[in-house]
Amino acid sequence: MKALILVGGYGTRLRPLTLSCAKPLVEFGNKPMLLHQLEALVEAGATHIVLAVSYRAEQMEQEMRIMEQKNIHFIISAGPLSLASEHLTKDNEPFFVLNSDVICDFPFKQMVQFHKHHGKEGTIVVTKVEEPSKYGVVVYDAENGRIHNFVEKPQEYVSNKINAGMYIFNPSILKRIPLKPTSIEKEVFPFMAKDNDLYAMELQESITMDPSAKIGHNCRIGPNVTIGPNVVIEDGVCIKRCTVLKEAHLKSHSWLDSCIVGWKCSVGSWVRMENVSVLGEDVTVKDELYINGGRILPHKSIAVSVPEPQIIM
Repeated sequence: MKALILVGGYGTRLRPLTLSCAKPLVEFGNKPMLLHQLEALVEAGATHIVLAVSYRAEQMEQEMRIMEQKNIHFIISAGPLSLASEHLTKDNEPFFVLNSDVICDFPFKQMVQFHKHHGKEGTIVVTKVEEPSKYGVVVYDAENGRIHNFVEKPQEYVSNKINAGMYIFNPSILKRIPLKPTSIEKEVFPFMAKDNDLYAMELQESITMDPSAKIGHNCRIGPNVTIGPNVVIEDGVCIKRCTVLKEAHLKSHSWLDSCIVGWKCSVGSWVRMENVSVLGEDVTVKDELYINGGRILPHKSIAVSVPEPQIIM
């Protein structure tokens, strides 16, 4: 099979981690996100992988030289899916498409089986969220996966499943996409759903932990947590929907939800962090603080709470 990874983008939501590193090269579990994706695609049988690069292309190519033997092609593109059509349609077989910032237990083999079973034009992977009113949600038939429609930030409950950024398409989808910058989520998917040609497969929750990490007693880890090498998590810590990078230290009874803890960070005891807080490298958060959506630049020491989302320089 073939695959297209959408590598473009500035990674603004991952700052300050992406101030010095392209988003797909940020490490999770001691490997760049992109390398996790490439290895999983190759294991699932992908033999021809296209990286659609529009930002820091030279850095991307240099870092990915170790995968050259896997037949990876780089393209520079503002409309990557349509411009990559010549690479994706040679054998008229379905192909993968995924965003470069997805990290999970990639269900590529299951996606292929599901896609072949329903036999339609497209499959998207969806994931469950606790607050669907913050997202565009996917409304679909839970029995067979057929997507009915999409609802942007619903005020009343219609679904708690959102697009997870992984797809399988038949080559015929390229006829729907004009040769210009196009949002397939907004300009293509609704029409596919209307034609009964788009199906959803739910992503299962996961925990990825490096064997060198040390976890204390009475901790609650998960769902959807990635813990890197030599991380220390003390007793009574609760973390969910988080990534903890290499050599970070979470002290006792800290509570983290939807956060990224950068390399060599220290999070104090009884700290509460949430709302996509991101700590750059070597940040220290003192004991008993509340961090709400804080983006804290590298090498900072935080001694007061951050009650509202802001950048700490």
